[in-house]
Amino acid sequence: MPEKSNNDKSGERIAKVIARAGLASRREAEAWIAAGRVSVNGAMISSPALNVTTRDRIVVDGQPLPQQARTRLFRYHKPRGLVTTHADPEGRPTIFAKLPKRLPRVISVGRLDINSEGLLLLTNDGGLARALELPATGWLRRYRVRALGRVTQEALDGLKRGITIAGIHYGPIEATLDREQGANVWLTLGLREGKNREVRKVLEQLGLRVNRLIRIAYGPFELGDLDDGTVMEVETEELRKALGPELAAQANADFESPLEHEMPAAPTRHSGARPQGREPGIQRDGARPPLDSGPRAGARGRNDRKKKQRRDRTGGPRPKYPRPKK
Repeated sequence: MPEKSNNDKSGERIAKVIARAGLASRREAEAWIAAGRVSVNGAMISSPALNVTTRDRIVVDGQPLPQQARTRLFRYHKPRGLVTTHADPEGRPTIFAKLPKRLPRVISVGRLDINSEGLLLLTNDGGLARALELPATGWLRRYRVRALGRVTQEALDGLKRGITIAGIHYGPIEATLDREQGANVWLTLGLREGKNREVRKVLEQLGLRVNRLIRIAYGPFELGDLDDGTVMEVETEELRKALGPELAAQANADFESPLEHEMPAAPTRHSGARPQGREPGIQRDGARPPLDSGPRAGARGRNDRKKKQRRDRTGGPRPKYPRPKK
């Protein structure tokens, strides 16, 4: 006969424990339980209304639940053309198939659609992902946007009051007209929600068609000069400070457990041949100078040739990613 699960008040809800293990968000874990994918002490469960402790044996899809590891957060520069999901029914390439193999199992904090690029936060802690996704957390998400059409700053200022489209209300949006480029305009937007295709739908209401969307910041975390497709870990102390005690407690973040494994350092794109044992796609703080820091070390001494300005896909100058306003 299967052992009976310990369901006393000292334990935690089963879905929360699964989320803490980094397998899924709490909501996804509840769906897995309802689908019969989770067993506790040898007995399949169908309700998430169950408390478990470290003495209980939890199995998901026939595999024991991984041991709890330290809460970790990673900055990832998502390229266009990838979907933010573990498996796509249409067979499109996913970010998780492209991530470095030595990364722990992670889930995304929110999503960026297939045509969007820029900063995507990844974490091994489902509780942290849920806490950071909530609008109540109030973290500002900033975007650099190129759109076809014309708009005035006065029209953009009207978004500060929020806007309702097709019965859906979108909260206040900070929007700045940066410049015009041919038939396009470049904008910087800041919002505190994450509704589906919010930026595109709101700007479409103003007569603009978005053709490039780059997220440059999510709360205190910035895209900076992170290369396309590259991951950089946020150091534990930096993460602890950014969350603060209240949000860390809400997420039930764990900063004391051991790391699953260390992230390897990575060569910069100007450092020549790849060193042995290092994996592409992982970048550490200080691995390369800022974009505006002058000539690269590898470019110095080459007859003082001037580097050509990088250009975007339309032939215009490639935009810099401005730091969000504090």
